[in-house]
Amino acid sequence: MVKKLIISLGILLTLISITVVVILFGRGYRIFFDGIKPDVSGTGLLVATSSPDGAQVFVNDHLTTATNNTINLTPGEYDIKIFKQGYFSWEKHLKIEKGVVTKAEALLFPTAPKLESITNTGVNVAVMDPSQTKLAYTVSSQSAKKNGIYVLDMTAKPIITLQGLSIQIVEDTLNSFSRTKLSWTPDGSSIIATISALNLNTTYLLKGDGLNQNPSDITETISTTSLTWQRQTLEKHRSQIDSLPRELRKFAENNFEIIAWSPDELKILYRVSKQSTLPIIIKPPLIGVNSTPEQRLLKPGEIYVYDLKEDRNYKILDYKAGFEKSLNWLADSKHIIFVHDQKVEIMEYDGKNTTKIYAGPFVDSFVFPWPDGTKIVILTNLGNTDTAPNLYTIGLK
Repeated sequence: MVKKLIISLGILLTLISITVVVILFGRGYRIFFDGIKPDVSGTGLLVATSSPDGAQVFVNDHLTTATNNTINLTPGEYDIKIFKQGYFSWEKHLKIEKGVVTKAEALLFPTAPKLESITNTGVNVAVMDPSQTKLAYTVSSQSAKKNGIYVLDMTAKPIITLQGLSIQIVEDTLNSFSRTKLSWTPDGSSIIATISALNLNTTYLLKGDGLNQNPSDITETISTTSLTWQRQTLEKHRSQIDSLPRELRKFAENNFEIIAWSPDELKILYRVSKQSTLPIIIKPPLIGVNSTPEQRLLKPGEIYVYDLKEDRNYKILDYKAGFEKSLNWLADSKHIIFVHDQKVEIMEYDGKNTTKIYAGPFVDSFVFPWPDGTKIVILTNLGNTDTAPNLYTIGLK
């Protein structure tokens, strides 16, 4: 009986020991040997991923592993680089903490992106709808029946090429629609087209999903209709502000000039209206958050991104006034596209990893992301001043 009891206790102690080892291993503890004396220390976990995958991961300039892998590192600060042939490298200074998972998520952009045309007839004016899924543009290089206003639905899947995605919504046989000033209604369902002739303006409301045989003339009612649309826009803005935590709501109303919400509405891109200090909303602070240093002292005129989920605030690169007009979120809500010094650039929401995507000629007021984040849209004549600009996409993957 004593022998059986000893064996049972031995088995039990062995199982307990194995369980403890497994738990400690899962929490990041590892055995390191300093000379002949072993040392059990806690580590942090670095999860390195990339799109596309199969990239190399360098830790402090040492090739350590490939992406889609987890690395155990002793607590401290590290320079992480993720590289894949044919793509711009991704680099970041990350803080590793004991027992905490730190993520290095790299979206890699090709160094030689694919350029694909959307139109080949020349484009006079192009306007994106509020949801950034539909693009209206005018054509005047063809016959009156083929000239007019076209709409490109960027959510549709092309059968062969992108040039087959556009539909004509109104012809020049009805009026000079190819020379109109365009804008979208707040809900993105219709297009407002204003034609100027002999110092007189005529405004039409056009359905954005099909050919308009009898365009609605709203010249006499545009003033009251515009007030209704403005009220709808304000109501949407109000509902977004009301969704914020109570402690942040009033502060945002008094200090934020919101430029754009991220597609998932978990981040706010904004300009500061007056000097202030952003209060801490989440107490105690979360662990395992983005380790890029944040800035909560806000200066007037500067542009920031506030992360609602992590309660972190980052200053965006300080370029000359006006560049914020080109700021747009990519579909992943983690990257921002913008125009600087006549080049199209993309950066992460915390201001890191700025990458020049396109440096050729283009109309700098027109750069927009494709809804699925796979490409961006530009308006360019590719440097040929003898031709009208056309719409092109630049591949991001």
